[in-house]
Amino acid sequence: MKIPIFTDDAGWQGNQLKLAFAKRGVETTFVSLQDCVINLAQQRPHIEIPHFDINPPAAFVRGVAGGTLPQVITRLNVLHMLTMQGVRIYNQVRAIERTVDKAMTSFLLREHDVMTPATWACESRSQAAMVREQAQKNNQQLVLKPLFGSQGQGVRQLSVQETLPVPMQQYVDGVYYFQEFIETADAPHDYRVFVVAGRVISTMRRHGSGFVNNVAAGGRCEAVQANDAMIEIALKAAKAVDIDYCGVDVIQAVTGEYFVLEVNSIPAWRGLQSVTDFNIAEVLVDDFLRKID
Repeated sequence: MKIPIFTDDAGWQGNQLKLAFAKRGVETTFVSLQDCVINLAQQRPHIEIPHFDINPPAAFVRGVAGGTLPQVITRLNVLHMLTMQGVRIYNQVRAIERTVDKAMTSFLLREHDVMTPATWACESRSQAAMVREQAQKNNQQLVLKPLFGSQGQGVRQLSVQETLPVPMQQYVDGVYYFQEFIETADAPHDYRVFVVAGRVISTMRRHGSGFVNNVAAGGRCEAVQANDAMIEIALKAAKAVDIDYCGVDVIQAVTGEYFVLEVNSIPAWRGLQSVTDFNIAEVLVDDFLRKID
């Protein structure tokens, strides 16, 4: 068997997957979605994938590069079209679309009764000002995040007096996405709960120097055993977005309640692997192969 791993930068995670697939006797090739061609010149539509003469049985998505709106839509369409032609995409493209958009993730979490911070998304600067005014009345501190973003980049805590970013296009891509800041009981920290096939396989506590705890932003990793409440909320979050595997970011408020901050459909796990005593890539590969068996 030979399958593509879709990515523009294999990195450590991609190479871990390649090694894990090789241990299971599966050949893999790194392919950029930008290099695929939607060929509609013949009666039957064909997606041309570099290094593949015919459609593979499945494909592993490790990254969908950013770009203009038409570029991103075209890359996602490649995944949609392959799915329609019987190629098993992992994670499925619908799940990737749901989770790359933080507002949609938050909406689905709320729809499925998963505790998540108070959240607002809008384009209008006047509406954004009203959100901030109401939050101030409710004694809620706000965090401003890029709607499409990862690894803690561009996340900022807003003070009451601080003006909104100008120009807004540069900082938040034309959309204001606010979340209530959740205060923790001690030094800033949160949890990355890794879910595969409806099961929590590993959890770490992340400590940041500021309020952003992502490993890519310098967060320190510590192995922890997820308690029943953390497991329950992480599994509910994964089910809400209907996903094969994910990294669920969970935070415990000073009041003791747990909240889901984000669900990541293309999560990095190098930090988590450093505090886990089994090979995470092999767990992912085994689940992938079970789904196409």
